[in-house]
Amino acid sequence: MNRLLKLAALLALLCTQTALAGGLLVVGDSISAGFGLDSSAGWVSLLEQRLKQEGLARPVINASISGDTSTGGLSRLPALLKTHQPAVVIIELGGNDGLRGQSPAQLQQNLARMVKLAKNSGAAVLLLGMRLPPNYGKRYTRSFEGVYADVAEQQQIAFVPFFLEGVGGVEGMMQADGIHPTASAQPRLLENLWPLLRPML
Repeated sequence: MNRLLKLAALLALLCTQTALAGGLLVVGDSISAGFGLDSSAGWVSLLEQRLKQEGLARPVINASISGDTSTGGLSRLPALLKTHQPAVVIIELGGNDGLRGQSPAQLQQNLARMVKLAKNSGAAVLLLGMRLPPNYGKRYTRSFEGVYADVAEQQQIAFVPFFLEGVGGVEGMMQADGIHPTASAQPRLLENLWPLLRPML
């Protein structure tokens, strides 16, 4: 009887570890951290609910930090991959790099390294693209926007060209600061990535 109990406990432990290893890891900034919102209102929380509704329930680890840059995300990623062993990594970074006028070349290098680390760990990767306001200059904004397409093409991964499509600059969709989406915008953010994420699951 003791032997059977031990075997059952071992199987339960293995099943738990397998489930955890099949989770989703979101590495982003304030857009994914839900800045200014109730924790249950952000798109990452809505994603977790969608997964349950569609019978795809699995852990969703939101490792997003408001104000984070691609450099910060890159420095944090190895430990996150080791700890959570995700099946899918969603990268939503770069907005703060752009707002600070940092080099698009550096952003591209950081994102490419993050993608490689995630892929080497066995995870599939979804990259969420960003755009900058036109007041940053046509040359800089074009170069910044092109980074995401270049990384996606070179690394052969799925990507959303503009994660804030239908949200950025739309009345009622942005908070008073003009940078962070409102609660009513969160379902649209989820819809912007869902068609690409669903096949990956």
